Amino acid sequence: MNAEKQKLNLELTETLQKLLVKNYDAEKGFIKAMQEIEHTELRGFMQRQAVKRNHFANQLDKELHALNARPEGDGSLAADLHRIWIDVKSIISKDDISSVLEECMRGEKMSAEEYENALEEHDFPQHLRTVLNNQLSQIYHTIEDLQQLDDIAKLR
Repeated sequence: MNAEKQKLNLELTETLQKLLVKNYDAEKGFIKAMQEIEHTELRGFMQRQAVKRNHFANQLDKELHALNARPEGDGSLAADLHRIWIDVKSIISKDDISSVLEECMRGEKMSAEEYENALEEHDFPQHLRTVLNNQLSQIYHTIEDLQQLDDIAKLR
């Protein structure tokens, strides 16, 4: 493999690794949010989002293996701190579904931004670009759903 191709492979691997970690973080975040909410339908929504992010992570894991890379880690320190913040916020604002939804939305917006940056900054092979665009589209839908749920929660 020539030096330019190796460099491109390394860049793709590093970017996919960051997105993989972001999906591990999001999955854990949705599980945490699910544990903080007593409303049955919202718990189901959070569980579905966690499963979706697990699926995203599995797709990225598969792509990393296709690049002969070994996926690393299972989350980030920043996300661990964000989940602690959700704990603190839920204690302070007992039964405030809106605050949990807002934190989920904030996390999803950060994920969308990472995907957007990755797609803008790197020349991914078409099949991989399609995978990432599909995942980003689903993240956008989750943001919209969270916004609608938050609007409804604020009316209560």
